[in-house]
Amino acid sequence: MIDTIPWILLPLGGFIALTAAIGVLRFPDFYSRLHPAGTGDTLAQLLVLLGLLPLVTAWEDGAKLVMVTVLLFVTTPTATHAISQAAHLEGLRPWTRKEESDG
Repeated sequence: MIDTIPWILLPLGGFIALTAAIGVLRFPDFYSRLHPAGTGDTLAQLLVLLGLLPLVTAWEDGAKLVMVTVLLFVTTPTATHAISQAAHLEGLRPWTRKEESDG
């Protein structure tokens, strides 16, 4: 069972990262692009790091993976929120369908 966990979590994390990257490219405006960049990235990192956890042999390496996971789980959403708030304070407006028909 322990041997199959990385074979499931690592490709799943890669797939989530790929779909998040495609979402960043496909969404129409800055705010909607932040969603896959923040949530997809966080989930993909979690799956990859949890997939690596059964492969480590030393407990120190496992502790490092857990610390990196916790750090990324805290900093990625915080950074996404700070970036979106900075864009909002600069006056960047969200995209609407009305703007598409005007241009």
